[in-house]
Amino acid sequence: MIAKRTWAVALGLCAALVPPQVFAEEPVRAVVELFTSQGCSSCPPADALLGEYAARDDIVALSLPIDYWDYLGWPDTLSEPEFTERQRAYSEARGDRQVFTPQMVVNGGAPVVGGRRAAVDAAIARSGPLPVPITVTMAGDAIRVAIGAAPPGDPARGTLWLALYDRRIEVTVGRGENSGRTLPYYNVVRKLRPIAMWDGRPMTVDLPISEYRKAKADGCAVLLQTETAAGQPGRMLGAAHIEHHPQAL
Repeated sequence: MIAKRTWAVALGLCAALVPPQVFAEEPVRAVVELFTSQGCSSCPPADALLGEYAARDDIVALSLPIDYWDYLGWPDTLSEPEFTERQRAYSEARGDRQVFTPQMVVNGGAPVVGGRRAAVDAAIARSGPLPVPITVTMAGDAIRVAIGAAPPGDPARGTLWLALYDRRIEVTVGRGENSGRTLPYYNVVRKLRPIAMWDGRPMTVDLPISEYRKAKADGCAVLLQTETAAGQPGRMLGAAHIEHHPQAL
């Protein structure tokens, strides 16, 4: 388990990305993760669709660029091996071994072809609202993250994840299937790490904002997610996100 001080510093970076009282206006009902690649000609429509979900307060939309298409001639400039491993871990947890791009995973559940809006919307509707509320508010010079209790009869425990992301990045692709195109990407995750464990009981933590200048991302999300017995990512239990507004600096 990561030390409390590490947790505080990590979320402290996240906290300072927003001015006081600037938060999502409604509870998050879904987490949509897009596994994408600059070397995939089928991915740009999915990247654009993720951008539309990213504009909604009730969805945490995250782009996680993978690296297994790099051999086709264009190494993805935003990819991280850990994102490839996360996608594979999802497939192993489901037991279907379906790893492809563009692939969206909704609330840690079944995979959906990334560019198919109707299928993604249906997956969001099927998964229902996230059962554990998470609120993020300002408390003086700290940010307060409050996680609710597990629903009655649900023995779920979870891992709290911190995702730091860039809200929009443009990349000019030099080779491969998208050669010559300048492509926009939205909510591109730059750091994704576990920061605490949750045992099903309400938990509230006040976190300092003094370290915010060290953060290079302009948005962050807190995800509460179950794990399988093998340590693979499971269903999402709750989420919250906040974003930097330029006037705050």
